[in-house]
Amino acid sequence: MIEAIPEHVLTEADETQIAALLRQCFPTNFGGRSFYQQRPTLRLVWREGGILGHVALFCRAVRLDGELTDILGLGDIATDPQARGWGIGTALVQRALETGSAPFAVLFGARTLYDRAGFKPVANPYLHVDMTGARTQAVVRRNSQFLKVRARADRPWPEGAEVDFLGSLF
Repeated sequence: MIEAIPEHVLTEADETQIAALLRQCFPTNFGGRSFYQQRPTLRLVWREGGILGHVALFCRAVRLDGELTDILGLGDIATDPQARGWGIGTALVQRALETGSAPFAVLFGARTLYDRAGFKPVANPYLHVDMTGARTQAVVRRNSQFLKVRARADRPWPEGAEVDFLGSLF
């Protein structure tokens, strides 16, 4: 059911299905793309006939409290509205957390699904390149109540320390 698709082998048919799913699930206009701002490294999809669920994974380095740190960013998490409640989102997030070796998984979101998966809200200011409409805008410093982190190693997340995303968000 869950399939991992590296971005460089994503088919046009899968890209079209993912774009349609994101259009159904998000109020934000993705401009017909299968990604919000930047293409991910890897996609996890739940395929049952068509694509019913999706999560984009971003293997990134960020500067955390001044130190270069690897993270696994999760984004564009979506489940077909008619398939909600089937555990698809939970299964995709769980599989994502089993991927890679970065010490932290990071996402922006407010769903209880993320809390159940062990993500904790953090109050860290962050720096990133604003990419509104997939166009480079400005470097901005923000705080967000939706920034959530799950430690995947013994290393603690430095609460309150600035996170420099070294580019756009995911």
